Amino acid sequence: MASHIVGYPRMGPKRELKFALESFWDGKSTGEELQKVAADLRSSIWKQMAEAGIKFIPSNTFSYYDQMLDTTAMLGAVPERYSWAGGEIGFDTYFSMARGNVIVPAMEMTKWFDTNYHFIVPELGPNMKFTYSSHKAISEYKEAKALGIDTVPVLIGPVTYVLLSKPAKGVNKSFPLLSLLGSILHVYKEVIAELKAAGALWIQFDEPSLVMDLDSHQLDAFTKAYSELESSLSDLNVLIETYFADVPVEAYKTITGLSAISAFGFDLVRGTKTADVIKSVGFPSGKYLFAGIVDGRNIWANDLASSLTILKDLEALVGKDKLVVSTSCSLMHTAVDLVNETKLDGEIKSWLAFAAQKVVEVNALSKALAGQTEEVFFSANAAAQASRKSSPRVTNAEVQKAAPALKDSDHRRATNVGIRLDTQQKKLNLPILPTTTTGSFPQTVELRRVRREYKAKKISEEEYVKAIKEEISKVVKLQEELDLDVLVHGEPERNDMVEYFGEQLSGFAFTVNGWVQSYGSRCVKPPIIYGDVSRPKAMTVFWSSTAQSMTSRPMKGMLTGPVTILNWSFVRNDQPRHETCYQIALAIKKEVEDLEAAGIQVIQIDEAALREGLPLRKSEQAFYLDWAVHSFRITNCSVKDTTQIHTHMCYSNFNDIIHSIISMDSDVITLENSRSDEKLLSVFREGVKYGAGIGPGVYDIHSPRIPTTEEIADRINKMLAVLEVNILWVNPDCGLKTRKYTEVKPALTNMVAAAKLLRSQLASAK
Repeated sequence: MASHIVGYPRMGPKRELKFALESFWDGKSTGEELQKVAADLRSSIWKQMAEAGIKFIPSNTFSYYDQMLDTTAMLGAVPERYSWAGGEIGFDTYFSMARGNVIVPAMEMTKWFDTNYHFIVPELGPNMKFTYSSHKAISEYKEAKALGIDTVPVLIGPVTYVLLSKPAKGVNKSFPLLSLLGSILHVYKEVIAELKAAGALWIQFDEPSLVMDLDSHQLDAFTKAYSELESSLSDLNVLIETYFADVPVEAYKTITGLSAISAFGFDLVRGTKTADVIKSVGFPSGKYLFAGIVDGRNIWANDLASSLTILKDLEALVGKDKLVVSTSCSLMHTAVDLVNETKLDGEIKSWLAFAAQKVVEVNALSKALAGQTEEVFFSANAAAQASRKSSPRVTNAEVQKAAPALKDSDHRRATNVGIRLDTQQKKLNLPILPTTTTGSFPQTVELRRVRREYKAKKISEEEYVKAIKEEISKVVKLQEELDLDVLVHGEPERNDMVEYFGEQLSGFAFTVNGWVQSYGSRCVKPPIIYGDVSRPKAMTVFWSSTAQSMTSRPMKGMLTGPVTILNWSFVRNDQPRHETCYQIALAIKKEVEDLEAAGIQVIQIDEAALREGLPLRKSEQAFYLDWAVHSFRITNCSVKDTTQIHTHMCYSNFNDIIHSIISMDSDVITLENSRSDEKLLSVFREGVKYGAGIGPGVYDIHSPRIPTTEEIADRINKMLAVLEVNILWVNPDCGLKTRKYTEVKPALTNMVAAAKLLRSQLASAK
């Protein structure tokens, strides 16, 4: 019986690639040094999987930024603004597309399906000339082969690539992107030919778009694409891999009817109905089923006995030699290796499996199917499953009683948002086009050192508080000098917006090295929600009150919302997600009430990840949006009309959930806008009325590029064409923690200058 891994984390167990990338971007190391770090990580990953007994080991899943951008480079689909002259795409062009440069902005970045991972959105049009311009896939295949490891090269499938693209600037938004498929396939044929010549026996096409609600025209594109590639794929075993949800019946019929395809990979963890589809529709004779039974998106140990039962049922359907045990998706969405967690509670640790342990689980299940059960491993797994179900640390009776009662109310504030805004303005006295930021300020080396030494108990609490107060004072003074209207304290006490709150809530556990890539070099360390959630004490009141005491201007209290805490954590899988979310909402509600009591007049409750959690299938979206929006409203339903509630969202497509955003009933919302070509504004052009305060971002904080005053003013004018001046706020796209002060100061200076320029022009026009 064979085993397969869809993909593997690339940052390294100690974030080696992150530090190598940032060193290269800062000019402290060379491209050759970066490539050496990457090669060492790839070698280690391949050897680890080979030693664990995995038969189908992936290559070309390693990336310096993301696999969609890698595919853009492979196809030579570089937008004209980057002045690429042709030839093999190097780091300069590659990273300019990802991050922008001093001359031109980056390409749009958005979420990869319903994950916290991001990708760079391809920009395509009728004049795009596709040429084979990055030989990364063949290079990595040969690299692994030189180590004695025959891998399965992985490519983003051509149809998914096109479906996730957008029309380039200047191209009509209605341009049929699928009309470019034929031109793109010419490059794919060249790549396939090189891989075959190098000795590849298998090739994997990731086509996760197949789990979406596709129309007949889109499904037909899969048939046309793989029929066109059929002769090129001869003598190769071809795997189409899907993940993140069930494959709908029509999509299942489409791909299983493709004669060029040898194997099909399905997510059996989030795709809870796929096994039933296989049983009812049937599975093509002689083909392979790659059964994604080990969860690639969470950190709980697999219930091996339960999985083995499912696999045996599938084996009876497809044949003993045609079933391959696999992960549900790439393991890049989970942490790297549990071995590195020396401080994690022993009982909780026994319930977990990170990427390295999941590789072992996949192989153990494969061997068990072949009649070679590792009895000790299976027994230990069964004991851990039983321990988790019976542990008293998982359940809190008071919390279990409170959360279900929430369903009896919709928890809306009693007063209409328009009336609330008028009441708040009388107290806050803000100018039109008020300026603010969305929370964090740069996290300096010195600041990180202070937090690290405090956690290691190398400095006292008194020394830590003194250092953080000094940092807050600097941030407050800077904002006053810049003349921002509503201030933030900069969040110097927080390494991560979710981790910080999880550390102070019950029911959470934390890792030391449980890092997961979000985009580029950006890594997050998701908390683990293992039990019922409650708030033992106030979490932010001290720091917010301290910051407010330093200024007469309004100071935001900064919180992370319940849906974002949920979606950016590894969540318990023993109860429905919405029940856990309601528990978190109650905890945040108590914090909001304490902030208000402490005199904080503006409270921001970030829901950056609300859109991210939207189910991929439309039939499941209404239920999610109902409980997600309800959870947000629970947090602030009891505040006075004079308390202004803000929220923030970023790097997702908000247009399709705009009515749910309105239903959140916040007083002000700030959203990412600039990097996505201001497509958010299109919903207002189409007639959607928004009565609350709104701040579409005026510049991209994920690029080192500093926008000019004129550029920001032009953006604000575009907003004023579709939004009322009395509700518009001026702010960056997102938090500033990843930027340097040498970038932040001039960017915010220009932002404030643009707001003042527009105020002056509007006053003159009266």
